[in-house]
Amino acid sequence: MTELLRQIPENPVPNGATAGTMITADSRRIRYACFSSGGDKGTVVLLQGRNECIEKYFETVRDLAARGFSTATFDWRGQGGSERLLRDPRRGYIKSFDQYVIDLDQFFREVVLPDCRPPYSVLAHSTGALVALLAIPDLVNRVRRMTLSAPLLDLPTRVPTSLIRKLANLFYLTGLGSRYIIGAGRRGKPLPFLGNYVTSDADRYARNQALVRAFPDLFIGAPTAAWLRAAFKAIDRVRDPAFMESVRLPILFLSAGADRVVSTPAIERYATGLRSGHVLTINGARHELLQEDDFYREQALAAFEAFTIPQPGNRTEAEPTRAG
Repeated sequence: MTELLRQIPENPVPNGATAGTMITADSRRIRYACFSSGGDKGTVVLLQGRNECIEKYFETVRDLAARGFSTATFDWRGQGGSERLLRDPRRGYIKSFDQYVIDLDQFFREVVLPDCRPPYSVLAHSTGALVALLAIPDLVNRVRRMTLSAPLLDLPTRVPTSLIRKLANLFYLTGLGSRYIIGAGRRGKPLPFLGNYVTSDADRYARNQALVRAFPDLFIGAPTAAWLRAAFKAIDRVRDPAFMESVRLPILFLSAGADRVVSTPAIERYATGLRSGHVLTINGARHELLQEDDFYREQALAAFEAFTIPQPGNRTEAEPTRAG
């Protein structure tokens, strides 16, 4: 069922692809894809950020395959090729990040565990990384290690976070949760490279914007008040000291030194506060480490591989060393 995947000349579907849909308990359609590499290093469960889709990670899938990893991934409900949650398909909406966690659990049960080669690891970006943290109680007996790229743990200090929190709560409690607070519904509208916050690589940026032009239905606009409220609630949960104390799964946090989308200091503080946490900050990199210039991107991929497949005698599952 590879016809479920979209491609353009500069972004072809990787080899070994299969795709399908799963239907959630609340009757939502979720698109997923698996890419078998034929390698022996197991399967990477790749979790995307907000307003991303499977197609955006085709290059990463090929790079993982070259390293011996297969990949399994899916589009979060409300974005990509998965079913939208509001009548207006531009609006990024969710009531609770628990819904994402439930979908991830179903993806493991119905797709990853029966169909994908073990061992399993997680590679997650931004919003997907926050969901992965929330899902640790489900994942701890399923995956060996997690690598979280620029996880959403706070906004940069230039953003008045307290004001956004108050506005999101106010909108939600007054029945306006589906409204925008910041930004606008730019679904399907390419944006210029100059001034972007996500990557310094002009070619990869152009490729991703070509996807937006070719398949605007895969993309959404700004987050709604409900989405922001849910995100802040999820951040508060994973930052709770009791939650952090309970985390035992080895996790590598990759932060971007020039990130203007999420807070790098918040990531560094969080990682050093976990017993099993490790952090590597890639100086000069912008938010989307896996869409960045080769100089930054190769550091992220090398760190992921070294952490996911530790060398005998260098690291153990019980006592991994701090990455930076």
